Amino acid sequence: MSLTAEIVSRMAAAGPLPEDVSRTAQYHLLDAIGVGFAAATAEVGSAWQLYAKQVSRHGGPATVFGVAGGASPADAALINGGLIHSLEFDDTHTGSIVHGSAVLAAAALAAGEAAGVSGAEFLRSYTLWYEVLIRIGLAAAGGFQQKGFQLTSVGGALAAAGIAANLKGLDAAKAQAAVGIALSQASGVFEFLSNGSTVKSMHPGWAAHAGLKAADLAAAGLTGPETALEGRFGLFRVFAGDPQAAERFRGLLDHLGRVWHLKEAAYKFHPCCHYLHPFIEAAGELSRRGVVPNEIETLEFGVPAGAASIICEPWEEKCVAEGHHARWSLPVTVAMQLVDGSVTLDSFERPASREVHALAARSNWVVLEDSRFPARFDARIRCRTTRGAEHVIRIDDVYGNASRPPSDEDILAKFRANLGRSATPAETAAILEAILALPKADDLRALSAALRAPAQRNAA
Repeated sequence: MSLTAEIVSRMAAAGPLPEDVSRTAQYHLLDAIGVGFAAATAEVGSAWQLYAKQVSRHGGPATVFGVAGGASPADAALINGGLIHSLEFDDTHTGSIVHGSAVLAAAALAAGEAAGVSGAEFLRSYTLWYEVLIRIGLAAAGGFQQKGFQLTSVGGALAAAGIAANLKGLDAAKAQAAVGIALSQASGVFEFLSNGSTVKSMHPGWAAHAGLKAADLAAAGLTGPETALEGRFGLFRVFAGDPQAAERFRGLLDHLGRVWHLKEAAYKFHPCCHYLHPFIEAAGELSRRGVVPNEIETLEFGVPAGAASIICEPWEEKCVAEGHHARWSLPVTVAMQLVDGSVTLDSFERPASREVHALAARSNWVVLEDSRFPARFDARIRCRTTRGAEHVIRIDDVYGNASRPPSDEDILAKFRANLGRSATPAETAAILEAILALPKADDLRALSAALRAPAQRNAA
């Protein structure tokens, strides 16, 4: 049996979501929606908003964040996925290094609205395919990134196709075809790092779009390879360069529907590359110890080897990065925390100060030899001051990850703050209520209405 056939078979056999897993999925969904709404009001999301206005003129059954009317499911999935990922504020399963909700929430919402599925069906498909995507990453840990591909996009296209096929009610053969068709649309490379271009936000959006289009084409009779994952030119060999990953993945499928990796997915509390978060936390601890920026002589960062190519290289460019580009800069984000006292959405929508860049220039990095990355996002900062003092701060894992799970209060506070940029408290409460009611909802109409209300008010 091919891996795709095995996934589809296990999906069909899996029962309803356990209550605690369903609640976990709801929290990741609301987090993604909140981030998407925040991006719809941000400068970095402006291109998506302009594009949304163009495609929404034709209408459609699917909701687009920040737009009063609907759009076609594929267009809505593209835009919402792009918005969710625009701010680098969306969830991450750190062990597999995948931003699952950016692609899968966008795909599931668009496909679910179009098909008129129940809330429970919507959550089940979103959750089970998130579990598949995590397992793809675990089977080839770090391999996709080392080859220059973002797993969120290349693997996400296949998972999004699975969601769309499931919610459209396709039979097993056509569902397998949809996954195979999506492989030919899979893409998403890290070259955006050369200038911090905003195209990275398209990675999950295009994957979600690809998945919906693949399901449409499969429904129409187009066929795809059955060996999309394990084949000679399949996902694992071409995008991860790992021929053995397929068998590791097959072993991970044994407990699909019984072991829930989604519970380990991390929430982000700073709108920048997740690899930076433990360093920002360490910088906050330096401030609490009384260290002030103008007394810092040098900062030495201990960086996991697997993260260095993203947040450290080339170092000279990272030290002068600003705006959206700074979202992947270790020296600048740490300097922001120390100089400005925080790293927030506003930090990347204004030029970095001279003090920030001056402090960044007094830093360097070394490999963190005993790192547990990517299972944990760890960090070390060694700070020497002009007074001769030395401070060493070690963070073993980032707050929000499975080993340091966030409180419900923190997750909901982030959601309300993100929605508050464009929605009233009552509108925010209505969206939250609709998400929490999904397990018993006959369809997604209440959620759709709540999501569209802020834009409809603003358009009136």
